[in-house]
Amino acid sequence: MKFTKLLKSRKSIRTYTGKPADKKQVKKIIEAAELAPVARGLYENYQLTIINDPKLLKEIDQEAAMMFGDLESHPLYGVPTLILVSAKKQDEMAYASAGIIAHNMVLAAENKGLGACYLFGAAAALAAHPETVMKLDLPAGFMPVCGVGIGETEEELTIRDQKLDRIGINEI
Repeated sequence: MKFTKLLKSRKSIRTYTGKPADKKQVKKIIEAAELAPVARGLYENYQLTIINDPKLLKEIDQEAAMMFGDLESHPLYGVPTLILVSAKKQDEMAYASAGIIAHNMVLAAENKGLGACYLFGAAAALAAHPETVMKLDLPAGFMPVCGVGIGETEEELTIRDQKLDRIGINEI
């Protein structure tokens, strides 16, 4: 897909068929993550965890629902695959870099015809559940800071008419 078309059609997908991305698609999404710039080039401060286990996904979904105070909600939207971005430090640079990594993954997923959604709340919910974080088998000192849900969807990505004057600009 052409880059500008991808940017104009990108949206957070919140409905999934249940079918996960295939290994080839996941490999391309991870490659996009690896190509993201991170603060000071300290790539060793980041870890990706690919979660396909339905039981663990359900547990994370329930923990996020508890954090949001709505036990009937499903903050993971039924994604069949969750890719968590964890960082060694929990500071502004870590969150900014993790966000860029996540954005690259979302664009790559949608470029491959998959649905994708940013999932910051689910990662935040994990902070209150160290027993679940232990199941992620993260290196010592790492904590999830954001995530990307990916999977097959029936939603179409279509170019949307978007105003291009939504962000203030000044020039000096």
